[in-house]
Amino acid sequence: MSSLSLEFTTLTTDLKYLIENFSNYVQINDKFYLTIASISFNPIFWNIVARAEYNTHFITKLVGSPKYGCYLLAITIFSLGILRDSIYHDLLISQPTFQPLIDSSIIKALAILLFGFGNILVISSMWALGVTGTYLGDYFGILMNERVTGFPFNINDNPMYNGSTLCFLGTALWYGKPIGLVISGFVFVMYKIALLFEEPFTAKIYANRDAEKKNI
Repeated sequence: MSSLSLEFTTLTTDLKYLIENFSNYVQINDKFYLTIASISFNPIFWNIVARAEYNTHFITKLVGSPKYGCYLLAITIFSLGILRDSIYHDLLISQPTFQPLIDSSIIKALAILLFGFGNILVISSMWALGVTGTYLGDYFGILMNERVTGFPFNINDNPMYNGSTLCFLGTALWYGKPIGLVISGFVFVMYKIALLFEEPFTAKIYANRDAEKKNI
């Protein structure tokens, strides 16, 4: 049996043990609740603020320009994301480690692959959309001329959200923290919920734009 096959067999046994004893590696405490709160807050915040801007233009009135208003929201969202990631990292460090995940070269490689590909999805989607396309510029009236269909949107409908989820998962595996698997699942669910609100509203914005063009 090759060393890789032996490691895979050992890893399978270790993962079975982890599943059976998962609760021993997850501590529900204040740091856990803070992490859940920070992950929940961000999409709730930007959806509420963006819709308020669309309906009242309060940010635009505050800074005097839709473009600058979008930049202000972008900086705020980006900063909240850094804070959220810091809180998540702090949680991981404080939680029990499942040592076989740390020791496995297969898991290490998978962690690097997930984190790397996740970042590629996030960064490339930001590059394709630009600042205003990424950070809800359409709620400020800054609309794109046409739908972006190039990479990474040609392989994934929501590369920003899915890429971010992969980064959470890759980080959890890298540190060997089962709690990170729970958090990654929660991130995935939160983004799916956010899309239920964002996609129809964005479609409405562009439908209104198209209707106005027809009436001109």
